[in-house]
Amino acid sequence: MLLPLLLAVQMASADTMSVYIGRQNQLAVEIPRFEADVVIDGSLDEPAWSKAGLLTGFSQFSPSDGIAAADSTQVLVWYSPTAIHFGIRAFEQHGQVHATLADRDRIFSDDNIQILLSTFNDGRQATVFMVNPFGVQADGSLVETGQAGSTGIFGGGAVSRDPTNLNPDFVFQSKGRVTDYGFEVEVRIPFKSLRYQSADQQTWGVNVVRQVQHSGYEDSWAPARQSSASFLSQSGKLVGLSEINRGLVLDLQPELTGRIDGTPSGNGWNYERRDPQLGGNVRWGVTNNLFLNATANPDFAQIESDAGQVTFDPRQSLFFAEKRPFFLDGSEQFNTPNSLIYTRRVVQPVGAVKLTGNTFGTNIGFLSAMDDREVSRSGEDHPFYNLLRVQRDVGAGSRLGVVYTDRIEGDNYNRVLGADGRITFGGIYTMRFQAAGSRTRFAGTTTDAPLWYGAFVRNGHTIGIRYAINAISEDFRAQSGFIGRGGIVNADFVHSVTGYGKAGAFFERFSQDVQFHSTWRYRDFIHGKEAQDLKLHFNSAATLRGGWTPGFAVLIETFGYDPSIYTDFAVEVPRAGSPGQFDTLAFTGPQTPDIPNLDLVASLNTPEFSHFSGNVFSLYGHDENFFEWSSGELFILNGGATWRPNDKIRLELSYQHQQVNRRTDGSLVDIQKIPRLKLEYQVSRPFFIRLIGEYFTQHTDSLRDASRTGGRILVFDPELGDFARTTAQKNRSFRAD
Repeated sequence: MLLPLLLAVQMASADTMSVYIGRQNQLAVEIPRFEADVVIDGSLDEPAWSKAGLLTGFSQFSPSDGIAAADSTQVLVWYSPTAIHFGIRAFEQHGQVHATLADRDRIFSDDNIQILLSTFNDGRQATVFMVNPFGVQADGSLVETGQAGSTGIFGGGAVSRDPTNLNPDFVFQSKGRVTDYGFEVEVRIPFKSLRYQSADQQTWGVNVVRQVQHSGYEDSWAPARQSSASFLSQSGKLVGLSEINRGLVLDLQPELTGRIDGTPSGNGWNYERRDPQLGGNVRWGVTNNLFLNATANPDFAQIESDAGQVTFDPRQSLFFAEKRPFFLDGSEQFNTPNSLIYTRRVVQPVGAVKLTGNTFGTNIGFLSAMDDREVSRSGEDHPFYNLLRVQRDVGAGSRLGVVYTDRIEGDNYNRVLGADGRITFGGIYTMRFQAAGSRTRFAGTTTDAPLWYGAFVRNGHTIGIRYAINAISEDFRAQSGFIGRGGIVNADFVHSVTGYGKAGAFFERFSQDVQFHSTWRYRDFIHGKEAQDLKLHFNSAATLRGGWTPGFAVLIETFGYDPSIYTDFAVEVPRAGSPGQFDTLAFTGPQTPDIPNLDLVASLNTPEFSHFSGNVFSLYGHDENFFEWSSGELFILNGGATWRPNDKIRLELSYQHQQVNRRTDGSLVDIQKIPRLKLEYQVSRPFFIRLIGEYFTQHTDSLRDASRTGGRILVFDPELGDFARTTAQKNRSFRAD
């Protein structure tokens, strides 16, 4: 600690620098304003830095909070008429600095600094600017929802702060270098990259977070408690900002796209050349806090392909994250419980316009889009989307919002109107609610249906509680949103206990929770009938010295028969007294109403070593065999590893394995494997080469009613107009990007 203390004394000796020590709650920061500019080169040697405000005295936030940070950090800050400047000196005396020349938003295997600016000073949302020791950038938005990530395997365990949404990208300059004492980074954030208030005198929330990879610690300048219902509300303040000049914000991105479609024909291929298509994007800062985006005929060929997923429960839809830049900008304004807005429903927009920002203390997100005819049911109609999201802060830490979505395709439409809110009280308590209704017109028939949700959370330092219920009617439709599974009611009751070790202890944090989960079919719940599925999970998770995070869980479950999955199934059984003749019987489900399950789960995440990191997840036990609706043996193995041999090369390998065997004779029902390899070579900070290879293989046996009649399972074939025997199938595919 001697070197940083000496340096701080030298810097403060000019009698022009104000020092703000976070651990002493010196959180109201009056930073100087200079009519100056500096070269962003990673060296804090210009005169302005010697007169900047100094933020120091960091505290550890994770895995344990409330203790002094082991590694010292100093943050210099000042502003000019057009930008705010940050200079970071990070001292590293206990381990090696982790730094690579990574791609944007891919710096979390490195040491990194995160600057959180709450420009509306509401303690609920912030713009986040992140840099690694070389100044490589990551950025995004943080809007607190009260649904922070958990360390447990299945949603239990100690609760941490809300994650940053890395989808938005902002323009800012940064450069850094590794030094003999750690690393040093210089950051310039133009005011035109920020949305902020219209007042002459501004007060912004501010915090700086440091992630130290050799220890796995996360440090915070403003002392923050994990038990608080809000991380942002514990930030410091930048006070007295004035005479800031945003200037004109106008981005234009023209695009010219050529396309040739090839289809196999005999021994060759037929090619159809499309006319070149002119399109582009425009982004205009209408005011300090409102942005208007528009796009026409956008091309998304540069977007990385989605990673393959293995599905186990056929009742659950697979979710793929939005990656397209036009839809990502300002996407935080469209967040809703139950994801009533999901922009990937707009498949290939012909044109779209979007307005996002804050006005009169209200957050607004509006999107209107016309999709391509090819994605409509008829192939002739353009689907039209209108999505509106409005939110307003209420009191300290609370927020109310409304949402409206409208999808029109020819004479058919789907409209959803809803209201939701988040109320915090007592520092550690949160209540959330949502109520929505859909109206859907299809083929001349109009249907109305409800959705409702409520949750109570106690985010205590030691004792945590979460009670939640989520109900979605069978007829509820959100054609502009994402509903993973409709027609059900889910209820969760979770109690957790978290313990913390002393500094340097082997166990730095340990959590144990008990989760009881019930699922009803919606109409059964309304009429007071029994639940379909019952789950009792015992989840354990730990953070060990050095950043190792093991987890273990025991799952005790009971699954009830769901006839909606098997409407096209039948069973073929021998006809009595007639050899070689068969009868077709209805598939009526199990002889017993429920299937009991018992699974064991284990997981492990390694620390972020300087050149390697990895993770593994495994599940084994008795679980439902959805293919034949019987009790089966389920084995799931997911793993990944990242190797960084130098600061330019990144090699990522992932593997997904899922296997179901019959409990009656141990024979294979289904096996799916997805190995995926991604290689990135960062030629320079703005330019990289990416190669992705993904292989998918699946082997499914011919299905039989092994646990009941022993007969073959038949599936209705629309082309034959009759039931047909299932046959063993093998599928293989390879995809390159």
